[in-house]
Amino acid sequence: MPRNAGLFVAFRVLFNARFYYPVLAVLFVDLGLTLDQYALLNVAWALSIVLFELPLGALGDRIGRKPLVVTAAAIMVVEMAVLAFAPLSNPTLLFWIFLANRVLSGLAEAAASGADEALAYDSLVDAGREGEWPTVLARLGRAMSVAFIVSMVLGGAVYDPALMQGAADRLGFDIALTQQDTARFPVYLTLGLALGALAVSLLMREPKAAATDGTEPLASTAGAIASAGRWILRARFPLALMLMSLLVDSNVRVFLTLTSTYYRLVDIPPGLFGVLGAGFAMLGFFVPSLARRMALTRTPLVNFTVVIVSVLAGVAGIAAVHRWWGVLFVAFLGVGFHLLNFFVSHYLNAATESSRRATVLSFKSLANNLAYGGAGWAFALLMRALAEGEPPPPGSAAEESIFAQALVALPLTLLVLSLPLLAWSTRLPRMRRVGGAAD
Repeated sequence: MPRNAGLFVAFRVLFNARFYYPVLAVLFVDLGLTLDQYALLNVAWALSIVLFELPLGALGDRIGRKPLVVTAAAIMVVEMAVLAFAPLSNPTLLFWIFLANRVLSGLAEAAASGADEALAYDSLVDAGREGEWPTVLARLGRAMSVAFIVSMVLGGAVYDPALMQGAADRLGFDIALTQQDTARFPVYLTLGLALGALAVSLLMREPKAAATDGTEPLASTAGAIASAGRWILRARFPLALMLMSLLVDSNVRVFLTLTSTYYRLVDIPPGLFGVLGAGFAMLGFFVPSLARRMALTRTPLVNFTVVIVSVLAGVAGIAAVHRWWGVLFVAFLGVGFHLLNFFVSHYLNAATESSRRATVLSFKSLANNLAYGGAGWAFALLMRALAEGEPPPPGSAAEESIFAQALVALPLTLLVLSLPLLAWSTRLPRMRRVGGAAD
């Protein structure tokens, strides 16, 4: 692969394969937050992306993409340092520190979103090899799968105080580890990934296809946002892609941010959280090859129908809350989610010219995060409504019961909204053409 394409794969792995993901929800709860506070913090994370997504994406099209990728990695370092060294003695202060962490995380996500992908794709354009983008995506999927397997297993293991205490005793360390102690261990490891992402970002080079003189005025950036927005609405094909993406992405991510809570609900021991997360990640090793074949031989409409059916089967099975067996439905969710990300990237990059690529990709991320923020807010409000205004104690049986009831909203929402979207998509010629090729 061209230099930037390879570095793009490395950056995505380091930026996204975070060791705390298998215990994300319980980590915040075990450090002193309630489950509804955690849900609201995720809304703040999404809102920070909403505020910065489009301006930063358009700025990347004006001044270059590498500065934004470097900025994203630097912010990730600060974001993880805040979480790693936050004092836990004052619950009110803790909430505000975690809020700062979520805002910084959203800012880093907004800076990287669109810029890293546009930089890599334009590097292929420079080399006359843009047709290899599906291959790059397949390699990214496999690399991410391996990285997530490692991060999920290791992150879940170091979070477990009993496991870490046993390891400390065998090594001869005279220490007593509590859950609050080991809750930080995945965060420390992720701080190391952030430093690695920063190093990789500094090695990237600005592709000629995206080169600018760096003197574009602010008015030009605002004009680029408006121009890209008009193009999306006028072309309709990218609009359909974004609507498909935001609908499925928000539904899946609401559940993924609460996965560890669901595992507790279906009686999965905490020591297996990372193993199950690794199983979810392992799907990413096999699905990209399937997605590549589907993208080259099936129409976008067929491919996105498969995505919606897979995710709907997953969330419907999850909402049934089967003890132990409920985790099998997470696999349907994983297949649909991996297919979705591959298809949207493949079709949207192919349909967008270089001069507005980062801006259009930022529109996609903005739409996804607006939808996710709204879905997360609605889920938190639903849980509060089911609790009749009085939140139950964190981790209690009452909170788990309310959570189980709220899960039913996920398949119902997806079913009600996907049917009219699929019906409208049948009227778009490019949704019914293999590859979604332009006229």
